[in-house]
Amino acid sequence: MARRPRQVVGALVVDNGRAFVIRRSPDRQLFPGSWDVPGGHVEPGETNVSALARELEEETGWKLARIVAELGEHHWEGDNGVARVEVDYLVTVDGDLGKPRLELDKHPEHSWVGSSDLDQLAEGRRPWDDIVKLVVERGLRAAAEAGV
Repeated sequence: MARRPRQVVGALVVDNGRAFVIRRSPDRQLFPGSWDVPGGHVEPGETNVSALARELEEETGWKLARIVAELGEHHWEGDNGVARVEVDYLVTVDGDLGKPRLELDKHPEHSWVGSSDLDQLAEGRRPWDDIVKLVVERGLRAAAEAGV
């Protein structure tokens, strides 16, 4: 019997036409040294929304205020062979956007990227791995359409 894929959620925060991204530390098992959006695995007993809120607060210190839009679902497999289904969301948050509280051992750096900065998101990723770039592109469009 095939194992069910692990559920993963991601949060895209947009401010003034720029999306918040964090760099994964170089010693991380998955995507070492690459740019990502805040998020992570949905734990047993959690909903996507509760996991999203938990991961967002753990990784940035910000509290989830509102889900503006669902940005799509991606199926992927890590180097460890575990299949995952990721759902990403455009969100608004409560907290100081100028002072995220990063988990520096996991995410030592952050950046705000606009549509002209998307090539930066390929750093540390394999050539075929454009999930983060696609999520950010979708999120920037959705944010513009929603006026956030």
